[in-house]
Amino acid sequence: MTKQLSYVLLLESTSDMPCKTVEIETPLERTTGQVLAQELVAIAVLRAGLGMLEAAIELLPDVHVGFAGLQRDETTALPTQYYMKLPPLANRRVLVLEPMLATGGTLSRAIGEIKRQGGEEILVLCVVAAPRGIERLQKDHPDVRIVCAAVDRELDKSFYICPGLGDMGDRLYGTFPAEP
Repeated sequence: MTKQLSYVLLLESTSDMPCKTVEIETPLERTTGQVLAQELVAIAVLRAGLGMLEAAIELLPDVHVGFAGLQRDETTALPTQYYMKLPPLANRRVLVLEPMLATGGTLSRAIGEIKRQGGEEILVLCVVAAPRGIERLQKDHPDVRIVCAAVDRELDKSFYICPGLGDMGDRLYGTFPAEP
């Protein structure tokens, strides 16, 4: 389901992009076709963003890929960066793949690093967001567009989105904590 929803988010996030005409060789003759006029970068916020990356690569075969390793401290809800590997970002539309936008702290920090490394046109693609996270991103990065499938009600005391999906990484990869 994440992959199919990612296709929709990706199509929405690129629907306003201009195209350019290119010559292509078919099995029968040369002809022209249309491709996006601007290059794209998809940055998966590890690990849950990996669940959206396959759709990006399939739908946008020329996309450049980056990885942002950030995790939220479950007690303080503050983000910690442990890995960042990005391709060149200048003059490229950057699509940040992060299924869950809860407090906005992790995404805000990732976007700050993306901007520091040259990203200017940045869109965040989310499956589910909480109003608090949206507000945080709009405050910290008003120039960043959010493309989101659903906005849920609130965050609980553990900073999970309610009603939400729980931990998206655990859902995608079956790494649920053991029951006590």
